[in-house]
Amino acid sequence: MSTTIRPAPTRKRSISLAQEVMNDLATRIRAGQYQPGQKLPTEPELMAEQGVSRTVVREAMSRLQAAGLVETRHGVGTFALAPAAPMLDWTTVVTIRDVLAMLELRISLETEAAGLAAMRRTEAQLERIREAVAAFEEGVRKGERSIEADFQFHLQIALATHNRYFEDFYRHLGPATIPRTRLDTSKYSPEPGQNYLLRTNREHENILDAISRQDPQAASAAMRMHLTNSRERLRRASELSEQADAENK
Repeated sequence: MSTTIRPAPTRKRSISLAQEVMNDLATRIRAGQYQPGQKLPTEPELMAEQGVSRTVVREAMSRLQAAGLVETRHGVGTFALAPAAPMLDWTTVVTIRDVLAMLELRISLETEAAGLAAMRRTEAQLERIREAVAAFEEGVRKGERSIEADFQFHLQIALATHNRYFEDFYRHLGPATIPRTRLDTSKYSPEPGQNYLLRTNREHENILDAISRQDPQAASAAMRMHLTNSRERLRRASELSEQADAENK
């Protein structure tokens, strides 16, 4: 089967050429452009397609092998493998304890992400974060839960880190990172549901303000406070629920 040679892509200089080639091929494998068992282009074909040296192609293939996306059969070629199932699966997040565990993970990741976003964000990215805050507010005042706007707020911060692993984490998990997709978290707050969500957005605004001022310490602190507040509300609710269950036995 002949392989169509694509124009060599425009290169960024923030990561190595080998990583860029690896990212491009990994994306195509995950998207199904190369089916499991399908042979990838030869080294010379990839060199021409990507506009890189043989050394770069070999390094990219080595990284793809380490990622479990290809296998090389000596004397035959390199073949795509089925992408492994994701290690993280939020479809199992269904109880208060599950959501608490998820929030612990998010606190550790997003505290750092907010600080990086404050240092690295562009004006366009800042505007998208601002738009997400506004959309959240508008949705709540209409009586909605604003789950998509909430997700976009955190995703845009991940994008503003300019670190693709933060982006990958959020794009993979999607809106399932928002506890309200699993539990009605507002019922664990002493405030009416709308007031609870509006206060949540005030916390978003504090994060936005710090990122706007390019203050990484304040952005990290505001994100930690935001997610810790959610965790503590649920933790108290979990303790009260367990106590009630014990008394009813």
